Amino acid sequence: MYTLKIQKMGDSLVITLPEEVLKQLNVSEGDSLFLTETPEGMQLTTGNPEFEKAMKAYKIISEKYKNALRELAK
Repeated sequence: MYTLKIQKMGDSLVITLPEEVLKQLNVSEGDSLFLTETPEGMQLTTGNPEFEKAMKAYKIISEKYKNALRELAK
């Protein structure tokens, strides 16, 4: 567990992530992180939850309509 402090920088409030956390997330300056509200609290991830949700839907549809998609690809 890490304790993060909120600091004022210009007109914004910022938090600084320790180097160890950045390595674990495999992120660096300019990368995007996603903060999502879950029933357990807030979750910080490197993956876009909306994209992952869309990909799950695509997998279901692509399996269901595999033959139709194959024909359309011709």
